[in-house]
Amino acid sequence: MASVSNKKLRVAVVGLGRMGLLHASILNVLPSVQLAAMCDKSWLIRKIAKRTLETPLVTDKLDPLLDLDLDAVYVTTPIPSHYNVVKEVYGKNIARNLFVEKTLASTFAQSEELYNLSQSFKGVNMVGYMKRFSVTFRKAKELLSKKVLGQPLSFDAYAYSSDFVDVKKGSSTSGARGGVVEDLGSHVADIALWFFGDLRVESAKVQSSIALNSLDSVNFQVNNSNGLEGNFDVSWVQRGYRMPEFGLAVRGTDAFMTVDDSELKLELNNTKPVKWYRQDLNDNVSFLLVESEYFRETEHFVNSIIHGGNPEPNFKTAMKVDYLLEEVRCRANE
Repeated sequence: MASVSNKKLRVAVVGLGRMGLLHASILNVLPSVQLAAMCDKSWLIRKIAKRTLETPLVTDKLDPLLDLDLDAVYVTTPIPSHYNVVKEVYGKNIARNLFVEKTLASTFAQSEELYNLSQSFKGVNMVGYMKRFSVTFRKAKELLSKKVLGQPLSFDAYAYSSDFVDVKKGSSTSGARGGVVEDLGSHVADIALWFFGDLRVESAKVQSSIALNSLDSVNFQVNNSNGLEGNFDVSWVQRGYRMPEFGLAVRGTDAFMTVDDSELKLELNNTKPVKWYRQDLNDNVSFLLVESEYFRETEHFVNSIIHGGNPEPNFKTAMKVDYLLEEVRCRANE
């Protein structure tokens, strides 16, 4: 794959919600990047973005991006719109390098189509599962890879937030985020696939608390060919979680491990537990905004374009997450 050098990468951000503005702000401080354009349908958001970030073009449509000679596009619109936006970016040849916020699409079929489409453009692509760039989850992955836990036997994973705890019954506000399976569940699904490889969904149960057919809580069970068993519990109507929280507890033949956003604890058989806090694991970045993993994620994508790398998680990896989530929905419907 050819690399880009001796010039700043020209990047546009499509979708200026919380995640879009976060990514735009990080891109704006990277010396190797020029934030060339921002795009959003909302006039008010465009006005705020233009005042906050110095960008040559702020627009409500993709067509003005055609003449900007862009190196990359960030797609940070709501999940249900990812499929159409990515297809348009590729279809109009706006850029061949794409970063898409999770999930890649709303269905496995859509994700598979986007992955196949990306292959014809030979560019760099990546999906925003930023927990792979958290120092605690990276340390946990290292321990698993080194077989410190022995053979993994089972795990429990959770993803909780209070985002919709007090939302009025019958409200449609949660629908724009695609449901809790995609919004929160995708993160722990990606971590589990990263930790353990392919998983099969055995059973699933969803709960609609806000409105009919809104997916607000989900519990599902998985296993794999090695006999590993896993349980996921996901909810965005869980009290006590001002910020979303993700975690796993893993039982192995030789040790037990718990990991979340803040700390990692390892209990080897018959030994004193060892604990690492994120500040013990060199959790430092050049520009801190919200969480350090966002900067590492963006830097990884940008460096992959510049040096011709193949970043993870990419469209192919994210397609596996969407396949697992599709299995969850199918099992729940059964």
